[in-house]
Amino acid sequence: MNPIYLDHAATTPVHPEVVQAMLPILENVYGNPSSIHYFGRQARKILDEARRTIASSINAQDKEIIFTAGGTEADNLAILGVAKKYKHKGKHIITTSIEHHATLHTAEYLEKEGFEVTYLPVNENGQISIDDLEANLRDDTILVSIMYVNNETGVIQPIQEIGFILENHQALFHTDAVQAYGVLPIDVQLLGVDLLSASAHKIYGPKGIGFLYAKEGIMLEAMQHGGEQERKRRAGTENTSAIAGFQKAVELVMEERKKRMETYVVYRKLFLDTLSDQGIQYEINGNPAISIPSTINLSFPGTNVESLLTNFDLAGVAASSGSACTAGSVDPSHVLSAMYGSDNERTKNSIRFSFGIANNEENIKEAALKVASIVKRLTN
Repeated sequence: MNPIYLDHAATTPVHPEVVQAMLPILENVYGNPSSIHYFGRQARKILDEARRTIASSINAQDKEIIFTAGGTEADNLAILGVAKKYKHKGKHIITTSIEHHATLHTAEYLEKEGFEVTYLPVNENGQISIDDLEANLRDDTILVSIMYVNNETGVIQPIQEIGFILENHQALFHTDAVQAYGVLPIDVQLLGVDLLSASAHKIYGPKGIGFLYAKEGIMLEAMQHGGEQERKRRAGTENTSAIAGFQKAVELVMEERKKRMETYVVYRKLFLDTLSDQGIQYEINGNPAISIPSTINLSFPGTNVESLLTNFDLAGVAASSGSACTAGSVDPSHVLSAMYGSDNERTKNSIRFSFGIANNEENIKEAALKVASIVKRLTN
């Protein structure tokens, strides 16, 4: 039995070309990028080229890219960095009830530090209301942090509209784009965002590397202290090989993004059609019309998450109940609770399937047939 991987939203396999890009760096480029000798300059050149590629991918300037250890650190640096640097202008922050825990737990920490946080609700489609945002903006609001694409449902938030609303407000605008980067075209100028987080391991790059885009002129309180790397915004010797791998992953996704998305549309339809053909009752959580095609979150009435995931795994199908960061947790999804209410059965019987380069039409159909067989057995 060959296991089938339908959990690309949690993490992705490293692309073979990314591995090949990293190997010579690991073998030959061992200098510290901060050193002024030949070996250091060799590493610095790799960092500079990667920073240029990544900045170009979102229409930013090289100096606006801060390398981090991943999306969680990027979110923390954006939210904590702004909160501590701009608290003289106010201590009110707006976010949403469906954010990744990297944002939610950071917001909860700031509440303990005396900040006031407003958590915007979402409708059953999984989107916030622009009217709600405008109604909650205050003179002392210093930061709005709203994710671009939800990691559990794939639902897209109206980021450009939010950016337009905040254009003439003092509040800085951060978006966690970890699930959007490499999937949706991103232009930070058009979106009107001041800060944007992304991670390599969601786009077939290595784990342990990400970036924060911080618009020129924005001040950030450093979260770790040491050397003067990343223009004094993130101390610590840069991970040269991982950054080179990130660059290659970005180059590949920029070339292949449209084709990949078209493929995932086909996969999603094939998966859902197969379930329907097998007579499986399911509900889609969130509106597919405003979601990325690579992620689908399904409710299976009459089942529960634990038995579904256990049986899927035994059958060789890897899926998730939502965020990988809550793997092993039996708590209902906070995202689905926000969408449908904490007592709704969807919060306890829903599974996220996410497609990627580990898939083809054959294993998508095979996985759907296995899922259908298990759901039938569990509901009869």
